[in-house]
Formats: sequence, structure tokens, C-alpha cells
Amino acid sequence: MSLCVTFLGTGGAVPTTQRNTSAVFVRREGDRMLFDCGEGTQRQMMRFGTGFGVDHVFVTHLHGDHVLGIPGLLQTMDFNERTDPIAIHVPAGTRSDVEDLVSVAGGRPEFPVRVNAVEAGAPALSTDDYEVRGFATDHDARSVGYALIEDERKGRFDRERAEELGVPVGPKFQRLHGGDPVELEDGTVVEPDQVVGDPRPGRTVAYTGDTRPTAATVEAADGADLLVHDATFASDNADRAARTAHATAVEAAEVANDAGAARLALVHLSSRYAGDATPIESEAVEVFQGECALVPDDGEAVDVPFPE
Repeated sequence: MSLCVTFLGTGGAVPTTQRNTSAVFVRREGDRMLFDCGEGTQRQMMRFGTGFGVDHVFVTHLHGDHVLGIPGLLQTMDFNERTDPIAIHVPAGTRSDVEDLVSVAGGRPEFPVRVNAVEAGAPALSTDDYEVRGFATDHDARSVGYALIEDERKGRFDRERAEELGVPVGPKFQRLHGGDPVELEDGTVVEPDQVVGDPRPGRTVAYTGDTRPTAATVEAADGADLLVHDATFASDNADRAARTAHATAVEAAEVANDAGAARLALVHLSSRYAGDATPIESEAVEVFQGECALVPDDGEAVDVPFPE
């Protein structure tokens, strides 16, 4: 089951030739999601080959560098004769503003567009296999972050043990792995826990949008396989980060450490680092205790494997 994160826009409020404004594309097997949609996101989607087939857009807050790409993207989808509905998830209290944004270019698209208000701590999207849950962030606007959290998976099936117990190869293997006991020809009943291991964890990808460090992020990203965190400034601009409700690379790394995240991706870099992100990456690498801290380039894709 593939899970891949493509960074379409890793810059801050002002786009540069190296880094576009905020947008993160997530593909989980056949599902495609977009987290934030800054100006020019649709061009980034074409440039880096993600396609436009997203069914859900998750908006962290309504600053322009996170939402100004929505009208153009919807218009292009309309020009391409899209008929499938799309859901745009937004922080509670901003729904009417986003409804206005959807039709700002002269009318709503021909396909259905649903705008869904998200409360911190509540699921924005629930499926049979995972959910995307909102969590509280600390920015100078109504804002939420989002965590994609997969359900636990079945434990591993011990085929060798099943054969030792006399279970014939075939449908009874599947029934046992599905949680049902099976009866053998001699009347013996084999229970699933005799041949199936403990449930295995799914994966978690958390995305903060713009924020100060928060305990809610630590909780939402608990054991995350990938935390994508605001790192607008290096530590020499820590005062500015606090004044503008952003985080430094060191603060992002400390949050990731507290959460026990395996990997950390630093985004929303100030334009002062557009040509050289070394100050951001080197400070995070120095502090982060997980597997890897990186500053992704626009277009960089990161596969998220299962923990084992």
C-alpha cells in the first residue's frame, strides 16, 4: 500500500523562482489529497506530474499563500470537464469565506464543490482504512493542522504454524487471517490468535501549516512516520518567528523530538533562504533525534514506508 508525499510548494508568503507557496500533495494508493493550495499550485501539479485528480483539499488557514491557488485549480478542473465532486476542508469559522473564494472567478464550477468546516480534534475525512484529523495550531488566523492516520493492520499470518496445526492450504487460511476460527476434519478448532500475530501499526503523516510550536502538534504527530512542520526562520530570527506566529527550524525539530516522529520535513521557508536553505536544514539536523530531517525542494517526493 503506497503512501507518497510530493512537495509542490515549500516557500513562505512570497513565491520565489526556487520555491512556490504552500502546497503538499499526498497519494495513498488510489486516493489523492492536497494540503493547502497556494498561488500557482496547478502549474506545480503539471510540472511535477501529480495530475489534478484530487478529491479532497485540506486548507490550514486562509492566508493568501495557502489558498489563492484554489480558484484557478477549480477553473482548470472545470475546463477539463470534471464531473466528480471535490471537498474542500477548512478551519471552523472560515467556511463562508471559502465559499466566496470558490466563485470569485465568476461563478461556481459545473461539478459539485463541498466546503466542510473542521474543528480541531475532529475528523475531517474518515474512510475504511484511515482518517484525516484536524488538530489545533497557533497562528495569527483561524487555523488547523491535519494528520493522516491509518488504521491498524492485521497481524502477520504464520503459515508454517497453521500447517503444523493441520490447517489445509486454502480458504481456511484466509478465514483465520480475517479473524474467524476454523474447524478441521477431526473436529479440532483452530483460533485466529494461534496463527496470527499482534496487529501492526499503520502510518501517520502530520502537516502543520503555519504555526508556533504546540502541544497539540506533538499529540497529533505522536509516533508519526513523517511530520511536515513550519520552519519559516533559522534561530537567529527566533524573535521574528514568535512575532509572526511561525516556527524556527530548531523549534520544529524539538516538536518532532517530543512527538517521537521518525522523519521531519521543514517547509514554509522565508524567501531569505530561497537560494540557500543550509541554515534551516543544518540547525534541524543538529537537534532532531529521529531518522532524517530534510528541507525538500519543490517537486521532491518522499515515500512513507510502513514502520517495519
